[in-house]
Amino acid sequence: MIVKRQPIPDVGATTPVPALEPLLFELARPGRNGRHVRAEKSADIPAAFQRRAPLRLPELTEPQVVRHYTHLAQLNYSVDTGMYPLGSCTMKYNPKINDRTAALFADLHPRQSYTTTQGVLAIGYELEQMLAKITGMDFVTLQPAAGAQSEFTALLMFKAYHAKRGEAAQRRRIIVPDSAHGTNPASAAMCGYDVVTVKSDARGNVDLGALKAALGPDVAGFMLTNPNTLGLFEERVREVCAAVHDAGGLVYGDGANMNALLGVARPGDLGFDCVHINVHKTFSTPHGAGGPGAGPLCVKERLRPFLPKPWIVREADGSYHYDTAREDREPETVGDSIGSVKQRLGNFGVLARAYTYMKTLGEEGLVETGRDAVLAANYLLALLRDKYDVAYDRTPMHEFVLSAAKQKKQGANALDISKALLDEGFHSPTVYFPLIVPEALMIEPTETEPTETLDAFADAMNRIADRIITDPASVHDAPKSTPLRRLDEVAAARKPILRYKQ
Repeated sequence: MIVKRQPIPDVGATTPVPALEPLLFELARPGRNGRHVRAEKSADIPAAFQRRAPLRLPELTEPQVVRHYTHLAQLNYSVDTGMYPLGSCTMKYNPKINDRTAALFADLHPRQSYTTTQGVLAIGYELEQMLAKITGMDFVTLQPAAGAQSEFTALLMFKAYHAKRGEAAQRRRIIVPDSAHGTNPASAAMCGYDVVTVKSDARGNVDLGALKAALGPDVAGFMLTNPNTLGLFEERVREVCAAVHDAGGLVYGDGANMNALLGVARPGDLGFDCVHINVHKTFSTPHGAGGPGAGPLCVKERLRPFLPKPWIVREADGSYHYDTAREDREPETVGDSIGSVKQRLGNFGVLARAYTYMKTLGEEGLVETGRDAVLAANYLLALLRDKYDVAYDRTPMHEFVLSAAKQKKQGANALDISKALLDEGFHSPTVYFPLIVPEALMIEPTETEPTETLDAFADAMNRIADRIITDPASVHDAPKSTPLRRLDEVAAARKPILRYKQ
């Protein structure tokens, strides 16, 4: 049946809208006898709130709607269409089988009984064992939903650990390097700690002398990223950890860059007391736009009593269940747990992706991914070092930091370079971080990009450097080929438009 469309009244009309029931549908409500009867028109809507004019809705066919949204999707840059050289953020291609595995658990309820989720618990338990082995730690909690929440969880455990020893009131300071991720000092402050920053030395390591000068009986712990945010392995990491332990503090490992250490080094063997792993970075699931994420926390034996509960327990018959109290097994640790920080198995969809990724690659494959990440970074650095300054001229791990200070003097800064890359068909790298590097360009190619892509990216970066020398204004005005030109970021920050204006 073809229904003839009625003309839409003028938006400014003051007369009530004609009844739409003949064209669309009848309002109905169940009658006392179970049958549906016609509802009284506008019975539940007071006259003052009844619409006097129709909504301004477009008349579109289904193909028009589909083509519109398909076109919008084609304007998006995604990991399926190109490279993300975001240093520290590890945006890499991820096999689609990981998503298919995660979809199997889409209907799982966080509070579902362990009797009906034995397979889920088996995956969680086995993932804990694999992460403990990879990091050189003893126990793992899967609850934290991201690296930042894992930091917060660990620092709550630090506080509980020192409280158990009667030193909670005394130990009020957390030390972080000046190259730390911003979440490190933020997490410490959220836990009520005072934050002290120590500088980096000329080689990009933690300045050991400055660290020792900052240590004392009031220090609760030290937070260290290794490799650090400069992409460099801490050359004196064992001495750093030993110094903190000698002062009675604990060492937290920010494992955001764990993908560089796979098969190379384990934080637990280097002296760390705990380390989180951003499995959404190291073991798949791109986390652009702030999510999704997961940050399992791996700890040494001394911190085990303070882990969030419940724990996954595997019985002798091979079955699994949640354990929220260990009184009968370890009466001396009753009440030591900091409690739950998220639902029992955290962000399980991300964890399922990580499990699939690890199982697919196996031990040899994981080792190869770490080596490939380091190889790709060093290969790309070799192609760029002639045109750009290297912040710390050492062999990097999985990422490296360039400085566009030279280009800034020539008329274009790091932000200009990142915008010009959009015209070249590439997503921009991380800019202006770490803060200790002027005009920082932080680049991470990851292990999933082929040499052809790395070559093309290097060619684009080098072309931009050459353009800055001859025509810096053209770079300063980039991008020119994108759907939107460069936005006024200062105006957007100072005068944000927080609501839609018709």
